[in-house]
Amino acid sequence: MATKKSLELDDELLTQEPVKYKVLLLNDDYSSMDFVIDILMTIFHRTYTESEKIMLEVHETQRGLCGVYTYEIAETKVAQVTKIAREQGFPLKAIMEEE
Repeated sequence: MATKKSLELDDELLTQEPVKYKVLLLNDDYSSMDFVIDILMTIFHRTYTESEKIMLEVHETQRGLCGVYTYEIAETKVAQVTKIAREQGFPLKAIMEEE
């Protein structure tokens, strides 16, 4: 039979939020601004205006935040960026960092 304390622990474990991960694009000297905007609109479902703002952030500060996701979704988005960039001949790189 479960004690009151163990039930409280079970409830706490069940209600914990999953760890979130930031997905960031890193600047390079070869990926075109148009390609970066397209990636942001296609993979991250950003509007053109949001994509342009993030692209400029990447260009000016060497990295830009694309979104915050659970581990599996962040990992998938990083892989999608890498795959599409390589197919198009660009070295664009995305990384994920724990929030």
